[in-house]
Amino acid sequence: MKHPFPFSAIVGQDDMKQAMILTAIDPSIGGVLVFGDRGTGKSTAVRGLAGLLPSINAIKACPVNSEHFADCPEWANVTHKDTHEIPTPVVDLPLGASEDRVTGALDIERALTRGEKAFQPGLFAQANRGYLYIDEVNLLEDHIVDLLLDVAQSGENVVEREGLSIRHAARFVLDGSGNPEEGELRPQLLDRFGLSVDVASPSDIDERVQVIKRRDAYENDHAAFMLRWQAEDAALRDRIVSARMALKDLETPDSALRDVAELCLNLGADGLRGELTLLKAARAYAAFRDDTHLATSHIRATAALALRHRLRRDPLDDAGSGTRVDRIVQDTLGV
Repeated sequence: MKHPFPFSAIVGQDDMKQAMILTAIDPSIGGVLVFGDRGTGKSTAVRGLAGLLPSINAIKACPVNSEHFADCPEWANVTHKDTHEIPTPVVDLPLGASEDRVTGALDIERALTRGEKAFQPGLFAQANRGYLYIDEVNLLEDHIVDLLLDVAQSGENVVEREGLSIRHAARFVLDGSGNPEEGELRPQLLDRFGLSVDVASPSDIDERVQVIKRRDAYENDHAAFMLRWQAEDAALRDRIVSARMALKDLETPDSALRDVAELCLNLGADGLRGELTLLKAARAYAAFRDDTHLATSHIRATAALALRHRLRRDPLDDAGSGTRVDRIVQDTLGV
């Protein structure tokens, strides 16, 4: 089985890579929504990120990856407190997945063979404390979107059917990708993504050639290619871990908070989720750059990622959302 394409080996797409690194530093930012043409590395980046994330400690027999024994759900009947280190979960949610597959359901095999009423965990349980990835998220069926919205808001999955009454933690970072030509995303779900990125096929000849070379090497000399990029991924992982540690000591002056609030007010962003997300993203960016306090430059660098998908539509403005954000950032914060 081949390992995912190394995250560090992805050519270009700097905004997409930066957004994913920021959510790895501070998962409370929320996930990343990547919209763009087919073949621009959207799903490759998400799967590459899986190999980049630091491991987590979890109770061995816990089906929801609980860190502490007390957090294991009663229905799991976990009896041992032994822990082990596991890769951060990155779970795919297929478009055709049923509600039972997503939320979990009655374990039919145990019911038929043993006569026991037991719960079979679903994708929400597997993704707890990790990432849930949806490719072509804008084509997701409405009833699955409703389930996602409920769980994303509460951080808990509740199953009440077939004689079962089950609850368990379901706190995950939601990542999604899609092609805008195939339909739009419901506003309620769109707002649940912390950061948003638009990607396009590279227009530079040398960059396209580099993409071809690396992909060809990955497919035809897999072991050597993975070894070549192992050190770069390890170095990036160390930077992410260091940035996580530095976040708690990062100074956030009131002037930075005023910049964030003024920017969101001038953009006309609905609610306060935009401010909170921008603040977290800017702080993660500052920590990643080894800076000790939050500055206007950090806010400017992350504003488009955090706010482009939160703008109200303006029928009189033909500019894209990213362009509108950049324009208002310049007017509000200066060059």
